[in-house]
Order: sequence, then C-alpha cells, then structure tokens
Amino acid sequence: MHSFTELSKIFEEKFNTRHFPEHTATLYDPAQYLLQLGGKRVRPVCVLMGNELFDEIDTDAYHAAAGIELFHNFSLIHDDIMDKAPMRRGMPTVHAKYGENTALLAGDVMLVKAYEYLNKMKMVHLHTVLQLFNNTASAVCEGQQLDMDFEKRATVSLEEYLRMITLKTSVLLAASLQLGAILGGTGGGNQQHIYEFGKNLGIAFQVQDDYLDAFGDPSTFGKQVGGDIIANKKTFLMIHALEVAGQDAKATLQHLMIDNPADKVDRVLQIFKDCKIDDWANELKEKYLQTALQHLQDIAVTEKRKAPLKELALFLIDRNH
Repeated sequence: MHSFTELSKIFEEKFNTRHFPEHTATLYDPAQYLLQLGGKRVRPVCVLMGNELFDEIDTDAYHAAAGIELFHNFSLIHDDIMDKAPMRRGMPTVHAKYGENTALLAGDVMLVKAYEYLNKMKMVHLHTVLQLFNNTASAVCEGQQLDMDFEKRATVSLEEYLRMITLKTSVLLAASLQLGAILGGTGGGNQQHIYEFGKNLGIAFQVQDDYLDAFGDPSTFGKQVGGDIIANKKTFLMIHALEVAGQDAKATLQHLMIDNPADKVDRVLQIFKDCKIDDWANELKEKYLQTALQHLQDIAVTEKRKAPLKELALFLIDRNH
C-alpha cells in the first residue's frame, strides 16, 4: 500500500509531460500553461488510492486519473473566467494571460483531452467509467450554476448551500475514489461506501475552508482573513449567522454587507463569535468527517488497506483549527 504522498510522486512523474500538440501553439500552450502550475492533484491521486484499496493499481487507473485531472483543470479555467479571477496558484489565470476567448477554447480542448485519456482504457470498464464521469461532469456544472445563482439572491438556506457545495466540489472527489474502486473490481456496496466517504470528506473540507477564511491564522494559511466576508460570499458561516442571530445582529450583518465599511471584517467576526459560529462550524466539520470515516470503516477490506485513506482524511481535515 502506498501513502498519498508516494502516489502523488508516482502520478506526477507520469503526468508531467506535454498533453497537447506542438502545432497551433496559440491554443495549446495556454492549456499546457495551467497544468504546469501544478496543484495538489488530490483528485487523480484519489483514483489511484481507490484502486489500490481493493487491488494492485491497474494501468487504466493512470488513464482515469489523467482524465480526472484534465477535467478538473478545464473547470478551473472556466470558473476563473466566470469569477473574473486574476490569479490561480500564485500566477496569472489563463484568461488574464491569454485573453478570455483563447481561455474558453483552451478549456474546451482540455475537456476533449480528458475523454481521450478515458478512451485509452480497456473496454471491460469503459462504459461504467464513462457513465460515472459524465454524471459527475454534469453535476459539477450544475453546482457552478447554482453558485452563480446564489450571488444574485439575498438569502440562501443552509440546505441549498450544502447541495451546491456537494455538486460543485464534493462529487468530483467522490467519483474519483469510485472510479478507482471500479478498476479495483469491487462490488456496488463498497463502491457506494467509498463514494460517500469522498462526498462527506469534501463537505467537511469546505466547512473547514469557510471557517479558516474567517478564523484562520493568515501567516499559516497564506490567505487574507475575511476574504469571503469582504466579497459578501454566502458561506456556511454567514448563512448560519443570518439564521441564528438576533434581530439587531441580523440587521447589522445585512447593513454591513451593503455598506462595506472599513471595519466590516472585524464587526462581522464579532457577530460570528457572539453567535458561537466558530464552535458550530467546527462541530459541523467534525460531523461530516465522522460520517466519512464511518463509510470508510464499512468498506469490506482489511483495516491495513484503509490506512492511507484514513491518513489522507485526517490530513485534509486538520482538527487543530
């Protein structure tokens, strides 16, 4: 069994190549540019980990992992255009560097290349893998649309936000693990458990991300404290605060989001603390982490084989914060 770090190195060695033709460089260089910026490669490595949970890693797992990583980067190019984001992984985004029209096409060819990698797989698993991949790709697009829809709305319920986050981020992690499990030859019950493990882990990670944006140490996480508050994002924390705050505090929150005063972050954080939003968020994160770990526990393989995935879950969900 390999750890996440070991499998990351193996995947990176195989993936660190040019994936696009040399010709029509004005199209393919921008696509390659984003891949060269790196990233954690969590999703493709989860394909390999899902495979190794049940059997030795199949050659097809590397094709599936490459397809997943290319799909993920395709979604990032288009998300950055929609969000008008200037930076990605500390570097200019594709559209900022090459223009929006080229970035759209670069994202398109990246999606095509993802299908090329999936098409290299043996026929025995191809139909099942494609069905899961297509369902997941559609779900990610649905999640992104909901995210944009929510920006125009004054209020979003916790249930609606949870559904959006599940579609936008969690299902791809869940599907990556299930793709590996399919290639490992396991049955439907184990596949469902590993999917639910990934889905709940993804939600826990998003709760943690929302929490750290408000309460994290910027020197540790390299992020501006209160970035989500400044941008008026409807996070787990803000949605819950608007649901539980008293009438005066709720009115203050709503005014702060409209007026954007200089001390906005400090005042919002004070309301969060008064409402014990920090404690609530940590409890919510823990709830989804424990649900994920229970699904991992219920998978019918030896505990030794599960150890790398459990380590990954506890690494991603840092319970010290």
